[in-house]
Amino acid sequence: MKKKILIISGGISKERKISLETGKQVAKELIKNGYSTKITEPDFSLNEKIKLFKPHIIFNALHGQFGEDGYIQTILETTRIPYTHSGVIASAIAMDKEISKKIFLKNKILTPKYFLYSFNGLEKKIIKDIQSKFGFPVVAKPINEGSSVNVFICTKKNILKNLRKLKDYKKIIIEEFIPGREIQAAIIGNKKLGAIELKPKRKFYDYQAKYNPKANTEHIIPVNLSKANYKNLMNIALKTHKLIGCKGVTRSDFKFFNGKFYLLEINTQPGMTKLSLVPEIANYKGINFIKLIELILKDATTDK
Repeated sequence: MKKKILIISGGISKERKISLETGKQVAKELIKNGYSTKITEPDFSLNEKIKLFKPHIIFNALHGQFGEDGYIQTILETTRIPYTHSGVIASAIAMDKEISKKIFLKNKILTPKYFLYSFNGLEKKIIKDIQSKFGFPVVAKPINEGSSVNVFICTKKNILKNLRKLKDYKKIIIEEFIPGREIQAAIIGNKKLGAIELKPKRKFYDYQAKYNPKANTEHIIPVNLSKANYKNLMNIALKTHKLIGCKGVTRSDFKFFNGKFYLLEINTQPGMTKLSLVPEIANYKGINFIKLIELILKDATTDK
């Protein structure tokens, strides 16, 4: 008899739409393969729903704040039911771009230079700060969003305009812009899964490039890298996955420039939609969608 799987999707983050699609796609595949499956929102009745359904495993299909930052993981820990993806601490670390960057740097993982910025009425001073630290263009982004939500590439001309769009966040990161190739590497269950290169038609691989089919982002697999560079890429991704203590599947986002890999961030809840990268990488490696889901479920059965 196959296990009962409760899928939690939706939520209240800016990535709700993607989460719903991930939940829907995973549920469809599980049901097709004989699993007893139920989808639920992470609302105030969640614990009651868990008690009534009595799942063997909870599949966390949430994205963004409250779904991949340790919040829902803290709630799920109290159920003592195995849940997919990373646990409380790893999720919180990976979601916080400031903390994760400090870990990258401490462990000699190359990442773009950055500094934190808090809104204090002195926005015009930011131009001098940027010019003194690394110059334009820069990337401005929240420290705790995913899916490239509210990420802007800024020039001296538009920096103040873009900063105004980020005023709802207490802190943001100002990061040096690294040109070059966009390459993503996936790890599952402490094993190297593979990599994919992206050539967006837009300025960079932003939210629209990720989830709008009309954006026409080119996906390149296998990635055209030397054996040595590919090995280096996957070693960095695995090292990062282990350093942060991640579980299940992760996807690390890199820029490849002048023969060096710059780690931008690690994602503990990669999307599982038709346009998502991890299923595409897995499929290229001969792992179909249901097998990928089952590998994620299998890693949920071990201790967090």
